[in-house]
Amino acid sequence: MAEVILAPQIGTPPPDRSVSGTTRFIRYAFMPNRLHYCGGDDNGAIFDYALAAVREPPLDTMLRKFTGAMPYLTLIARSNNIADPFDDRVVDAYWIGNELLDRVAMPELYGSLRERYRKQLSPKLLDLITGKVAAGARPHHSFHVLDVWRNVDHLDGNVLATIDNCRISSGVVRSVEGVDVVVERRPLVLQEGRLVLGEAQPERATRLIEGKGFATELAPGDTVSLHWSWVCETLTEPQARALERYTLHSLALANQTI
Repeated sequence: MAEVILAPQIGTPPPDRSVSGTTRFIRYAFMPNRLHYCGGDDNGAIFDYALAAVREPPLDTMLRKFTGAMPYLTLIARSNNIADPFDDRVVDAYWIGNELLDRVAMPELYGSLRERYRKQLSPKLLDLITGKVAAGARPHHSFHVLDVWRNVDHLDGNVLATIDNCRISSGVVRSVEGVDVVVERRPLVLQEGRLVLGEAQPERATRLIEGKGFATELAPGDTVSLHWSWVCETLTEPQARALERYTLHSLALANQTI
């Protein structure tokens, strides 16, 4: 019998269970889940939970199906003595980047990567990826995309475009056009054999699906985060700087072995 998922009810969550972390996680995980790249078959349900800002046990079960992100969240939380892997600070560290990443000990990240991928990668590729830990890798989404995912999934087709869509990027809103926005964003380009961020150029991104989304009040000049051409949320200036910092750091590591 198929599992019945009850629609989330809007209400006040218990005071000891912050929903900000799960809501933010869904803002970023929603679109790749909708595209069937990660997570379970719960896209409509997690979208509704995030829009309602509700956290209940069924949601935690759904989010733990994001097996690419969960080990990183768990590692970041454990390394910072935070009980909840969906704590907003942990979620922010993984998708955007903050000081929690710098408190993850190298042996912990090294061991986690080897345990996760020892059966999926050849010894040579596993050594290549885990070798990035000593070089300064952090458990940030950009590291996962640029150095782990592209090797684990053996991407084909337009690999550069796929990686560029999958990484979290930022853009400045230039116009709001119905369900879309036009943003100026720096794309990932290959320049003299190295991955770099190119000059900003206009791109369209989706902010609403069936009239609903996570960034409904936007104006020209706002900075937003993007994942698979989906507007995740507005970013503060410090958040945008942090995202750029960790992205550039991961690019430098990736370029060591491209």
